[in-house]
Amino acid sequence: MADLTPLKIDFVSDVMCPWCVVGLGGLTKALDKLAPEGIKADITFQPFELNPQMPAEGQNIVEHIGQKYGSTPEQSAANREMIRQRAAEVGFDVRMTDQSRMWNTFDAHRLLYWAHETAPEKQPALKKALFTAHFTHGQNVSDAGVLTQAAESVGFDRAEAGEVLASGRYAREVRAAEQLWQSRGITSVPAVVVNEQYLISGGQPAEVFENALRQISADAGKAAPAA
Repeated sequence: MADLTPLKIDFVSDVMCPWCVVGLGGLTKALDKLAPEGIKADITFQPFELNPQMPAEGQNIVEHIGQKYGSTPEQSAANREMIRQRAAEVGFDVRMTDQSRMWNTFDAHRLLYWAHETAPEKQPALKKALFTAHFTHGQNVSDAGVLTQAAESVGFDRAEAGEVLASGRYAREVRAAEQLWQSRGITSVPAVVVNEQYLISGGQPAEVFENALRQISADAGKAAPAA
């Protein structure tokens, strides 16, 4: 079967969002399954901050979830276990504990923006490296050392990544992108926007993404002019 025009996917998410890990895993599995049908996608990661006012020292996850959602420590633990299981189903190792911390992610978003401007084909790998740093290894993803190490691990120049972070570059662009997606009605993540008109919300299973993307691709094919 001839390849179809790649779907354009904007994956609006935050590095602190565990359901974004689940959603990305489901989306990736769906695209792998759809590949033999000629359905592909170009994915761009767009910024969204769940906690833009998070201070530099971060906050304990149980304390944070309790303050933000009113969850008890027991509810928080049960939710983490559910997320751990859902992430494991898509091949991702989440190791959050009562001692895990939430961090400010603005610099991580600046780094991701730079990655897309510099080598867009590497941006997905950087996103996954940041997820791994936070959710698997419990690292502080507001720390420049952690961020530049993640960038280096996927093939970026560490010194250049450090210069981007130290200089404050792309701060304006990230703020503008955040405001753009909020103006389009995105209030929670993950938000998977396909071809700038279809929205798939939440950490959906692979089957949901597979069915939706197959239908979107078919609709796009019908709308395309004849060769």
